[in-house]
Amino acid sequence: LLGQKLVAQFRTKYDVLGCGIELQLLFKADIRYQQLDITKRPQVKRIIMGEKPHLVINAAAYTDVDRAEKEKELCWAVNVSGVENLSYYTHLVNAKLIHISTDYVFDGYKGNYSENDRPNPLSYYAKSKLAGENAVIASGVEHIIARTAVLYGHAENVRPNFVTWLISQLKQRKQVTIVDDQIGNPTLADNLSEAIATAVQLDAQGVYHLAGREAIDRFHFAIKIAEIFELDTNLIQKGKSDTLKQLAQRPLNASLNVSKAITELGVNLYNVKEGLQVLKSQI
Repeated sequence: LLGQKLVAQFRTKYDVLGCGIELQLLFKADIRYQQLDITKRPQVKRIIMGEKPHLVINAAAYTDVDRAEKEKELCWAVNVSGVENLSYYTHLVNAKLIHISTDYVFDGYKGNYSENDRPNPLSYYAKSKLAGENAVIASGVEHIIARTAVLYGHAENVRPNFVTWLISQLKQRKQVTIVDDQIGNPTLADNLSEAIATAVQLDAQGVYHLAGREAIDRFHFAIKIAEIFELDTNLIQKGKSDTLKQLAQRPLNASLNVSKAITELGVNLYNVKEGLQVLKSQI
């Protein structure tokens, strides 16, 4: 999802090489593509040393929060070892690395986290994402670490995200139970890719919270989705996280303070309604 939006964002000004675990590009785009497994150091070396890029954007991640508790080795390989590989060779060719991270690095006890707040990850996935951030910093590579949250959007051949899943359930008139005690910043993938492009253009450095500017709990987010897409809000029931029996613990309020990005980069980060209206115009 984010990869497609980044390609659309960067291909007009840059010669873009798309890379991914898939044999071929899963969407229509006039760019070069090479298969790459970032956990395989020789593959990373071959592509980065061969291409000598100015900029490397890592949107690859193991993101199944519950499965990560059982597939720890694979999760670590992608989110940490893969990041170490990318950081090392990106540094070697004096390029800049943009690394995508998550609000889940925080424990969610306080909310409204700024870039200066100390992370305290709860789940194995979250620990791996923080270790990935630390790997980027330790490598010495010039970098931007972009922490984002509740990513959604419309793209070709991608897994459903919270918003597209909910729309399809409500269109089929299925009842859904959504928790009202998990708070985050819904982020339209298009808006995130615009913010990343601006950060690159301004030669920003370090950690930035790049997410929607409005924090909201999942239940009220679901209600807003239903309202904007003119679907039945009565199908949405309110639930609590502790009844879900999820393997991994989630931070309850991992909301991100995005004022640094707005002030320093001048980016227009959408609120919930703005993001959903852009999505509605695309579907």
